[in-house]
Amino acid sequence: MSAPTKNRSTVTEREAREVAEAAREQDWRKPSFAKELFLGRFRLDLVHPHPLPEEESVRRGEEFLAKLRAFCETGIDSARIEREARIPDEVVAGLKELGALGMKIDPKYGGLGLSQLYYNKALAMVGSVSPAVGALLSAHQSIGVPQPLKMFGTQEQKDAFLPRCARTDISAFLLTEPDVGSDPARLATTAVPEGDEYVLDGVKLWTTNGVVADLLVVMARVPKSEGHEGGITAFVVEATSEGITVEHRNAFMGLRGIENGVTRFHRVRVPAAHRIGPEGAGLKIALTTLNTGRLSLPALCAGAGKWCLKIAREWSAEREQWGKPLALHEAVGTKISFIAATTFALEAVLDLSSQMADEDRNDIRIEAALAKLYGSEMAWRMADELVQIRGGRGYETAESLKARGERAVPAEQMLRDLRINRIFEGSTEIMHLLIAREAVDAHLSVAGDLIDPAKSLSDKAKAGAHAGVFYARWLPRLVAGPGQLPSSYGEFRHGVDLSCHLRYVERAARRLARATFYGMSRWQGRMETRQGFLGRIVDIGAELFAMSAACVRAERLRTRDEHGREAYQLADAFCHQARVRVEELFGRLWNNTDDLDRKVVRGVLGGAYTWLEEGIVDPSEDGPWIADATPGPPTAGNARRPYGG
Repeated sequence: MSAPTKNRSTVTEREAREVAEAAREQDWRKPSFAKELFLGRFRLDLVHPHPLPEEESVRRGEEFLAKLRAFCETGIDSARIEREARIPDEVVAGLKELGALGMKIDPKYGGLGLSQLYYNKALAMVGSVSPAVGALLSAHQSIGVPQPLKMFGTQEQKDAFLPRCARTDISAFLLTEPDVGSDPARLATTAVPEGDEYVLDGVKLWTTNGVVADLLVVMARVPKSEGHEGGITAFVVEATSEGITVEHRNAFMGLRGIENGVTRFHRVRVPAAHRIGPEGAGLKIALTTLNTGRLSLPALCAGAGKWCLKIAREWSAEREQWGKPLALHEAVGTKISFIAATTFALEAVLDLSSQMADEDRNDIRIEAALAKLYGSEMAWRMADELVQIRGGRGYETAESLKARGERAVPAEQMLRDLRINRIFEGSTEIMHLLIAREAVDAHLSVAGDLIDPAKSLSDKAKAGAHAGVFYARWLPRLVAGPGQLPSSYGEFRHGVDLSCHLRYVERAARRLARATFYGMSRWQGRMETRQGFLGRIVDIGAELFAMSAACVRAERLRTRDEHGREAYQLADAFCHQARVRVEELFGRLWNNTDDLDRKVVRGVLGGAYTWLEEGIVDPSEDGPWIADATPGPPTAGNARRPYGG
């Protein structure tokens, strides 16, 4: 029997929702292709013609990629990182020398000033040779100190910290706690004001880069008091501050080289000048930072897809079964087609989202979230298919393959390394809910009070009148559109006809919006509990976004005479594959086992099926499910190990 978890904070479901809602960016000041898509409006004009980077941005980006490629080929030993479960100091020193720590930092602070597009290309390249090194750079720049300071820091903070982050110092982002994951309302780490300082106490878990970091972004709760608004607040903290202890370096099934740990804060003094933004703005800062920071994960996933395609092509051409190359057997060929088409689509989604982020003329919070969700799920599937194509050799480690004289292909490692992408920076389930909240934002804006059981009858009456006006204008527009006209999107016909896929996306977007409205009407205030339904709504939107991006990218490559014919073929294959998945998801919106599943879950939790667990021996050792995170002095030695230290 496991010991109970101690000192767990309790927060009601409503309180948790209110904290999350308060942290949301609630205004839409710029257009959003994905938001319009969920509302049934296919705004192709927002993404086509495909936005292009500036020539100077391309020049600087390509120049850096050439240097980075040379370093990746000669300076990073992926097998050694996997074997020793550490990134060698000399690798990090080499990255610093290249300026890779400051890829996204403005040159005036010593950085390279790369665009989001080229930053992601760099991550894809590094991640293909070593996902652990990719994670190191991503955690440092996408969610570590540089990004929140760039968006919310004072000039003094930028002057003090950005030059360090650009060349010498590694940073980490500390939000998660042993008993707090995606529910920040229960955040327990505190920052108590004392004069012109804050005193931090608490424990942080899964601190990627935390074991080696020089600077930390820490989220802590400031108690409300006279002169202090209080709330979850962000701080830049020196990792060498007295009272900080890295109590444990965590080990995982994949990404064995990452320096991820448990960090304890005990009476750690942080100058008030190191607070990022006002008190209470920490969660909003974190979520806003992730709006573009999330694009780093799909960059790593796109790179993984390219590698999977290369290995699948080379192996399937070499390996023969029953008198012909493995690839020519349909059972294997369909897997290779899926990998090729999906890799094309993932890169299309990534490049389109990245370039829109660089131009800053569209709101891409949903696009970035969809890219993270879709990229992490599809990359995992591609790696799984590669392992299947390789057969026993896919399951065998690269080290074992090499030892017996064969090419050391780390397919099983790629599968393990990619698995975490479906969990961190927002698990697939959390991403479904986050995107769904944004997707139904327009409905909640006009009908939120109508379906809120806490609102008064007068509030509901006002909301009903407002909703009536909105839906009277919106619903008729979902009946017909250009997707029903055979001539629509004719500019996408060049040998291969992609216009039919864009017409499908337009029709499917209206169908999706109608389904969302029906769900709102049916479940009203209980809609948020229908997580299966919402997840399928989001997955349909993700497929439609990927189809749009694939077609737009194919047309861009055609007009620039860059493998246009082949790009059209890949986009056509991807869209046909995606349409099969979309139709299945539409069918499962209303024909599913959600209600039955809920009954089974209640039975499982109630102990009705414990007899089904008989006949096994559980090798797990006793202990609490969640470690005690009571604030106080350290209970273990300091495992901090700065690179080069």
